[in-house]
Amino acid sequence: MLQSLSLRTRIFLFFCLIGLGGTGLTLGALYLGWQRALESDVTNGFILAAILCAFALIALSAGVWLLFDENVAKPIERIAADLRSRAHAGVALRMDTGRARYLGDLAPAASALSSKLSDSTMVTADRIASETARLESEKARLTALLTEIPVATLLVNASDHIVLYDGQAAEVLASQGVPRLNAHLSDYFDAKALEKARDRMNRSGREVSITLAGHDGTQSYDARLRPMQSGGYMMLVDAAHLDLPPEAARPLTYDFDLLDQNDGALDQTPLRRLTFTVFDTETTGLLPHKDEIVQIGAVRIVNGRLVPGERMNQLVDPGRPIPPSSTKVHRVTDAMVAGQPGIAIAGKKFHTFARGSVIVAHNAPFDMAFLHRHKRRIGVDWDHPILDTVLLSAILFGASQEHTLDALCDRLAVTIPPNLRHTALGDAHATAEVLARMLPMLEAQGMHTLADVLSETKRHGRLLADLN
Repeated sequence: MLQSLSLRTRIFLFFCLIGLGGTGLTLGALYLGWQRALESDVTNGFILAAILCAFALIALSAGVWLLFDENVAKPIERIAADLRSRAHAGVALRMDTGRARYLGDLAPAASALSSKLSDSTMVTADRIASETARLESEKARLTALLTEIPVATLLVNASDHIVLYDGQAAEVLASQGVPRLNAHLSDYFDAKALEKARDRMNRSGREVSITLAGHDGTQSYDARLRPMQSGGYMMLVDAAHLDLPPEAARPLTYDFDLLDQNDGALDQTPLRRLTFTVFDTETTGLLPHKDEIVQIGAVRIVNGRLVPGERMNQLVDPGRPIPPSSTKVHRVTDAMVAGQPGIAIAGKKFHTFARGSVIVAHNAPFDMAFLHRHKRRIGVDWDHPILDTVLLSAILFGASQEHTLDALCDRLAVTIPPNLRHTALGDAHATAEVLARMLPMLEAQGMHTLADVLSETKRHGRLLADLN
């Protein structure tokens, strides 16, 4: 019967319950006080009545609030979060109207609107998919053409950050580190020689040749810097004499929006222009002060999208046996980590991979605690800004909701293949997809910079304290 009532009627009944219930409880308290006054004196009677009335009204208010919160406030909050997911993150899952059964026509109306939006989105997506397929075909042809030319090609913006690299350039970069969009060229080559060559190019306005030493100190590369009218420059590395494997014929990796991106304070950079390194760890146990990392997985988001191929999947020798109970969860065995680098080398590799970016993890304090504990052995400071998807979930969906990675993936239509769940790279990839869907939702709520988001997450810090 209650489900047939309108939302206005239900809220009216809440007020009726407060009014009638409060009146009844007050009369009951006065009656008991009158009984006490007959047995002793009037003062005792009034005191007893006041005490009983106060406690009864407080209890009534708490009870009504719990009913209102469970049947009205939480369902409305959930509907609002679902609508934001559909409007800003492109999620097309069916809305759960069962939890909002006492909200009258609100849930069906929201569901109808969501379905209409999803239908419109699907039509647009089909058109985009058709055009994307055409562009991918052209991109594949260009990639094949570049592969036949013995020159590794990079496009670099005016701040010396990588905007594009082809398959051969990826192999050149990989000889000095992990290839990364928006990484500074000095992460791979001698910074002083690069700066001198760039200055000569800028003064002359012409192509200049240079021999660049790699960071490993054992390799050098013959390169040319060619200025571009649109800003930035091309870096062409002679790959004819380099021993590049056949798999060097990989697709182009690029983001032309980086051409106009300049160095600036991270906390004031728009969310969509930030570079994020999303990571996860697998460990020997759940105690950061005594357990050890056995695997680090990480991926990168540049300008709001996951960059294919830019990932880190590193097994780590913990220097101790891995408990069978832990292996049962993450499937990393002692045999797998035998001969792998320890945390000093693996941690430094991850630090380089995350350079110049915002580090993101699900329940970040847990994973970061392991890295901070070994920072002296690694020889680095973990001074990156940190975002936690647990807290972002609390901002977007309400603190009362469930904030596990599985719950977030269900809410935002992110699929984790069963064979990748509880692997460092699999969970990092899932967290990154969740983050990519959250970014436009955060912007829709008025959080446009990293500083805005960090300020808002401080309000939900208690969630992490409860988790850890």
